[in-house]
Amino acid sequence: MPMTETPTTPSRRIGPGLAAGVDEAMIQRLVHAFYAKVRQDPTLGPIFNREVADWDEHLAKLCDFWSSVLLMSGRFKGQPMAAHARLSDVTPAHFVPWLRLFHETAGEVCPPEAAALFRAKADQIGESLQLGISVGRGEPPSPRARRMLTLPRKPT
Repeated sequence: MPMTETPTTPSRRIGPGLAAGVDEAMIQRLVHAFYAKVRQDPTLGPIFNREVADWDEHLAKLCDFWSSVLLMSGRFKGQPMAAHARLSDVTPAHFVPWLRLFHETAGEVCPPEAAALFRAKADQIGESLQLGISVGRGEPPSPRARRMLTLPRKPT
């Protein structure tokens, strides 16, 4: 007999991360390890260190973001597109080291299935941000972001 929803048994959405073994502790380890590298990166570090006033607050917000993306926790309440678009010196070239470091860190911190999921989501997020920034600035999107407009999306 199927379970019916009652006030004591609310339905719960299940995020894609659960099947890959992602939990809050893994998200926290990945976010903290990744942004430790970002802060030291010669291309990304100067931008992040200039823009982030409170690293503890920023890391907590990013943990909420990834929790919402992979565990569907609903904790993230921000506007990442607006935050990135206002940075006039961020270009598509900045996403190359960002994704390289993210892929590397996911492989170091996560088991293979979880790392693959984080990487796939990071790629989608990077493409989306690049596209949004380009459109917002009235610039042509990068070739990778242009492909995002023309290719059908794979279900996640």
